Amino acid sequence: MRSGAVGTRLVVLLLLLVLLRAACVRGGPHRRRYTPDWESLDSRPLPEWFDKAKFGVFVHWGVFSVPAWGSEWFWWHWKGEGLPQYKQFMSDNYPPGFSYADFGPQFTARFFHPDTWADLFQAAGAKYVVLTTKHHEGFTNWPSPVSWNWNSEDVGPHRDLVGELGKAVRKRNIRYGLYHSLLEWFHPLYLLDKKNGFKTQHFVHAKTMPELYDLVYRYEPDLIWSDGEWECPDTYWNSTEFLSWLYNDSPVKACDLVNDRWGQNCSCHHGGYYNCQDKFKPQSLPDHKWEMCSSVDRSSWGYRRNMVVSEVATEREIISELVQTVSLGGNYLLNIGPTKDGLIVPIFQERLLAVGKWLSINGEAIYSSKPWRVQLEKNTTSVWYTSRGTTVYAIFLHWPENGVLSLVSPVTTSTTQITMLGIQKDLKWSTNPEGGLLIYLPNVPLLTLPIDFGWTIKLTGVE
Repeated sequence: MRSGAVGTRLVVLLLLLVLLRAACVRGGPHRRRYTPDWESLDSRPLPEWFDKAKFGVFVHWGVFSVPAWGSEWFWWHWKGEGLPQYKQFMSDNYPPGFSYADFGPQFTARFFHPDTWADLFQAAGAKYVVLTTKHHEGFTNWPSPVSWNWNSEDVGPHRDLVGELGKAVRKRNIRYGLYHSLLEWFHPLYLLDKKNGFKTQHFVHAKTMPELYDLVYRYEPDLIWSDGEWECPDTYWNSTEFLSWLYNDSPVKACDLVNDRWGQNCSCHHGGYYNCQDKFKPQSLPDHKWEMCSSVDRSSWGYRRNMVVSEVATEREIISELVQTVSLGGNYLLNIGPTKDGLIVPIFQERLLAVGKWLSINGEAIYSSKPWRVQLEKNTTSVWYTSRGTTVYAIFLHWPENGVLSLVSPVTTSTTQITMLGIQKDLKWSTNPEGGLLIYLPNVPLLTLPIDFGWTIKLTGVE
């Protein structure tokens, strides 16, 4: 009897795992096979978790975090473009003959504690985290078998940074995404292919594709955030072949998704969800799932020592971007850049925690929400709408001077109820003779409210 009960439990657990995998993609079990062409690949439904998540944290970390000056494109600006200010920086701070490879051993990650990072991301309210596995400099944050002596196991940290962070975030039920650059600025095989007009694929066969397959097999990411595609068509990268394998036969075939950066002809047209371009802001509701990636440091994605306060996004700017993005059906991916030691500087922590505090009150209007029939009322209060089922949320970014919020779009019914997230009691309201309704906000000092920016009105029983 005891062994039979154990066996039954095992069967139930296995069934649950199968159902969880099947539920990752909208529409139930994912059985059809996708051919290596965009018409077929673009027809694949996106896993449901992504649209529900809404908010994620982006992490740009690599050897560029050592000079930590200018931007994460330091090597290209210095050696590729030969910009005078980068040459001067090297001349002023490093001995003659110092190469970019010499920065590698200084990328120590000595104070990188993945659980500390993961706790911060969880407190920020992030539902997914995307880590840079390899930027355009080619250094890999995991022991890539095709990046000899230019990876985090052989040089610098002597650790598998990708694996360590993955374990930490997944313990907290946060989805894990991996950023990966297709190109490498100065890799000899890439330069050879470029010289050949990209008629050869030496770099793709020897470096790009082996690394992508290795990342999938080794870490089973929930998301692949591709980049570095702009110089070549997708046919050079063999993108459709890789994606058809990912969707059909990979260990994450049911739950994985990708963005749209798989060739110079793909952005905003092909792939999974659309990035379109960095800091993309559509003016109206797109007809395809999208994501806005933005950075706390407005002038760089990687950490830089010459960052000044005026270049750091304020809490209000970040929350405004989050609200607008979600109202228009997008996800918001907010970037921070750790130091070479693996520290997240206090101002980045502060911004992430501010988002988390705001979401702790207003998350009901963000997570798992859908765009409403109206996204924005352009008035003095800047009202953005989201919805969940029959409930409508009106998020206003400016407190009206008279304490009365005017909404034109919702149509009241006999069952209308209006509350404010973070406030227990119902709000008084009346219909506006000119159309819409008037909501009488709490008559209290703003400092006594649980948040001081971006307040949410919850409306039930409205049309």
